[in-house]
Amino acid sequence: IDMMSSDCKKVLGYEQEEMTVPFILDKIHPEDRPWFLNFEKKAVSFLIQLPLDKLMKYKRRYDYRIRKKDGTYIRILQQTMIIEHDENSRILRSFGVHTDITYLKPVGKPILSFIGLEGEPSYINVDVDKEFTLNDDFLTKREKQVLTQLIEGRHSKEIADALCISRQTVDKHRQNMIKKNNLSNTAELISNAIRKGWL
Repeated sequence: IDMMSSDCKKVLGYEQEEMTVPFILDKIHPEDRPWFLNFEKKAVSFLIQLPLDKLMKYKRRYDYRIRKKDGTYIRILQQTMIIEHDENSRILRSFGVHTDITYLKPVGKPILSFIGLEGEPSYINVDVDKEFTLNDDFLTKREKQVLTQLIEGRHSKEIADALCISRQTVDKHRQNMIKKNNLSNTAELISNAIRKGWL
């Protein structure tokens, strides 16, 4: 990253110096990370088939949720254009704009589009191959154990006894899972775990 707007602190709460590519990737919502990776893979396959003179005539656009410093998530619309490439079509520099669109799209799956400029055709809501899938390591081993017990209808004290940990530790694991998945309560946690096959 050559340059990052100071407004990133207003939007996300992080300092400019913190905003590296690995740091940003780590903050993407666990459910949206596979979408992000699949979109990037699709963008590469789209761009490499373009003639050299059309490389800078397309804007890539997609959305995903990202975690702010306060632990809450917002939905970002990422729009990126190539601004420099070499004679072999290798991308040397891109320009990206990231916009908080939470008020426009509070829920829903991420969408990828290629927007044509200077008369080029646009491709909206592009279908992507799902090579990257949700990795279940966004839950720790202990969180999975606690979640399994919650799904089976056990209370914190019962889970604590079964796992030989304190009730406070059980409650902490439950709260961590609720927070990092941007949920409101235990019922939502259990519902999402069953519906999305987290275990």
